[in-house]
Amino acid sequence: MNQWKIGGVKVTRIVESEAPWKGEWLLPNATYENVRKEADWLHPTFTDEKGKLRMSIHALLIESEGKRIIVDTCIGNDKVRPNPVWHNLKGPFLNELGGAGFARDNVDFVVCTHLHVDHVGWNTMLVDGKWMPTFPNARYLIGGVEWDFWSRFDGKELRDPVEDSVRPVVEQERADLIDSNHRVTSEVWIEPTPGHTPGHHSVRISSRGSEAVITGDLMHHPIQCRYPEWIDNFDSDRAQAARTRREFCEKYANSNVLVFGTHFATPSAGRIVRKDDSFRFVL
Repeated sequence: MNQWKIGGVKVTRIVESEAPWKGEWLLPNATYENVRKEADWLHPTFTDEKGKLRMSIHALLIESEGKRIIVDTCIGNDKVRPNPVWHNLKGPFLNELGGAGFARDNVDFVVCTHLHVDHVGWNTMLVDGKWMPTFPNARYLIGGVEWDFWSRFDGKELRDPVEDSVRPVVEQERADLIDSNHRVTSEVWIEPTPGHTPGHHSVRISSRGSEAVITGDLMHHPIQCRYPEWIDNFDSDRAQAARTRREFCEKYANSNVLVFGTHFATPSAGRIVRKDDSFRFVL
């Protein structure tokens, strides 16, 4: 568990899983040879000795103005998934949330940056054979554009997580369909970063002169700061996603804004800096 203070805001990271991934599964250009070229700044924190990308699936917990906010809820337990590593998990995630002060019944908001499988899983839990909202007193903040797209999407592998982890909270009236400029508190708000999915957004934090941003999946790994144009196999609009990544790096490079990578390996938070004709992520 890592923790940070952003002015008066507290951010806690709870990891569901962390492991090296074969780069080409995610980024076709992330071959062993290309990854090793960046070893001077990526290794050993963000790549392993075999040139694989170190990746994390985690939730970021925000405490702001008396509100408890969870950003993205990982994969979840008991979910039927085609990826065997993610199938029918039985992990301690909820216990770890409780240990961080986020018991199920005292969470105020769940923010979904988008509706992919590894970001919505703990939205629901299995109760007597039925998927029920995990956080019974929370409002689930879901992008309206995102919901419009995925609720109609005709593709089983990507649709299943929506059906078991998103639709139940919508049908049980726990969800608010929001615009990508929604303000959660005066210190925490949503910013549009489309491309990875149609209604993808990031989360901004500003408090007492300190600034931070949570990327969501506009980028999956720090190597995409160096190569924002690299294709991501899971981007729905690859051209727009590449533009969004470059615009994001341009916006936050050499600033005082702490960047939380939603899939960046431990410690996951750092800053974007300009170097040569591109950018790097530094701790």
